[in-house]
Amino acid sequence: MNIKIIAVGKLKEQYLKDAIKEYKKRLTPFCGFSVVEVTAEQILDDALAQKYMEIEAQRIMQYIKSESYVITLEIKGKKLTSEAFAEKVKEITNEGIKELIFVIGGANGLDKSLSDRADFKLSFSDMTFTHQMVRLILTEQIYRAFKINSNESYHR
Repeated sequence: MNIKIIAVGKLKEQYLKDAIKEYKKRLTPFCGFSVVEVTAEQILDDALAQKYMEIEAQRIMQYIKSESYVITLEIKGKKLTSEAFAEKVKEITNEGIKELIFVIGGANGLDKSLSDRADFKLSFSDMTFTHQMVRLILTEQIYRAFKINSNESYHR
């Protein structure tokens, strides 16, 4: 299976880049893994937030195939434990899905068209995290899911 994170905006902090690179290396035995960064719209006018989200959604949709399984990260998505997330990844794998895509929206959020396209909506917390930090947390949880599904030990 190939797993792709599509995120709005560039990752700026080197420590986050390094951590994601480390988890990408650790994921190599389990799956193909990549991160696609799409350009974020510069927020010039809050009244145009919806338009910005639509533009970002169009950029994201270019990377999504009709047969891809899409999980969007949304505030109102379903919260899962790490074990339940691992089970969800296993279910998707067992269905023969070749590409699993996670979508992280921009500063304005996720356009309705992307939310509607989602096969599953996931929330990490009621707390607010930076979009850059969410990338790292998501990457770590994907790695943890594969470790759980392989019955391999991993720190708790």
